[in-house]
Amino acid sequence: MPCETNVSRSRSSCMSKPYKKLDRLFVAGEWREGQGDTLKNICPWDGGEVFSMKTARPGDVDEACQAAKEAQREWAALPPSARAAKMLAIGDILEARKDEIAEWIMQEVGGTQVKAALELMLVTQVARQEAAALPYMVEGAILPEDIPGKESRAYREPAGVVALISPWNFPLQLTARTLFPALALGNAVVLKPASDTPVTGGTIFAAICEEAGLPKGLVSVLPGSGADIGDALVRHPIPSVVSFTGSTPVGRNVGKAALDGDRIKSLELELGGNSPIVVLDDADIDYAVEASVWGKFMHQGQICMIANRIVVEDSVHDEFVEKFVARICKLVVGKRDAADCFIGPVVNRDQFDGIMEMIGKAKDQGATCALGGKPDGLVIPPHVFTDVGEDNCLVANEIFGPVAPIQRARDEDHALELANNTDMGLSSSVFSRDEGRALAFAKQIEAGMTHINDQPVNDSPFSPFGAVKNSGVGRFNGRWAIDAFMTTHWISVQHGKRQFPFSAKDL
Repeated sequence: MPCETNVSRSRSSCMSKPYKKLDRLFVAGEWREGQGDTLKNICPWDGGEVFSMKTARPGDVDEACQAAKEAQREWAALPPSARAAKMLAIGDILEARKDEIAEWIMQEVGGTQVKAALELMLVTQVARQEAAALPYMVEGAILPEDIPGKESRAYREPAGVVALISPWNFPLQLTARTLFPALALGNAVVLKPASDTPVTGGTIFAAICEEAGLPKGLVSVLPGSGADIGDALVRHPIPSVVSFTGSTPVGRNVGKAALDGDRIKSLELELGGNSPIVVLDDADIDYAVEASVWGKFMHQGQICMIANRIVVEDSVHDEFVEKFVARICKLVVGKRDAADCFIGPVVNRDQFDGIMEMIGKAKDQGATCALGGKPDGLVIPPHVFTDVGEDNCLVANEIFGPVAPIQRARDEDHALELANNTDMGLSSSVFSRDEGRALAFAKQIEAGMTHINDQPVNDSPFSPFGAVKNSGVGRFNGRWAIDAFMTTHWISVQHGKRQFPFSAKDL
């Protein structure tokens, strides 16, 4: 099959043969041809077809969920060491197959070597550090009671089956951060990857879990459309948790479906972002420029927590813009095989058209293009805009492309106003030589995450990753993953007979 041929040309240095069957479904522990619509996997670098496959059907969702329910019971009953060992095995597989997986990231997502290396590092950390530790982090509690002779206990139990819908932009990481912790905590997972990334967000994980020796049925992967497979999965009565990463409009619909089905489900939603970088007047400008280049243009700006906009105090605005543009001009753009290439293609034609339309509209709304250029295929050269008004489309919407709008703030108060002028609240950052000043500013930013003297693209296995406002609900990573993928069961024990407020015989 085409996908097998492509992978065989990867630069994998591991002793194992490259994975095959990645253009198939993985249902209840078995690889099979799909019976749904045809999905074409297109490489953003050259527009070539990597492979085509038949997608899943709603009936596959039911089979996968039933198998997950059965497999989860025995899996949850294993001692923590057994589940931790499987997570470490997954980490070893990721390391051994890093070149093979990196090639898939490049050809399926349009990633650069820099992006692929970063994503693989993050995913390996999730497996080896977070997921391997989580089975030992689960704690119950003995709670105080006023009733004589009563003992109250809080037990932590796996949620059961987790429905996971992952996105296309950082598919390996944003799948792993739910899949691995959920499994480590004793759950089963049914995964629907984005249609642009059926391998890196889906079937590569099926192959990895199979190689690691996870029980059949514990993980199923069902490529298919959101309208068919995603909706059927969210509405199915077996999953008790829905983990979704994607746009806010789609996330709203997912949330409604999760609450409207026969079984109400808990939600972990990471949605759109409009993250600001704020540069205060006492910032180290050279350092802020370097950080902002990374935090704006990593993976062509196609990251939920990327800096959507940069807010700079008036007194240092012009210096920042000048140095920012000069630094961007040195970036390597559109060279797939160059190890230092920083900007590659956007993921597909629809994404490309949306970004180009936004660039044109921004100009019409009065923004000044300080840096631009003509696209080459799906590669959009980095753009920088100044004189960006508060209602300009570039700051009012999530761009998800290599376009940096810079807003001039009159003073610190105005900078905070501009930073919070959005209904989103995912990530953010602020630069200042005075850490106390920066901390006071950071506490006022309406976001789930704020990074002082660093760019907003940050993730850590044991730090709370999540949002406020319309950017999502819930938190990932570490002990927050325990809250996300486990339930709390209150059990009380009455030692001796209790004295009730009244006796039934007296009524």
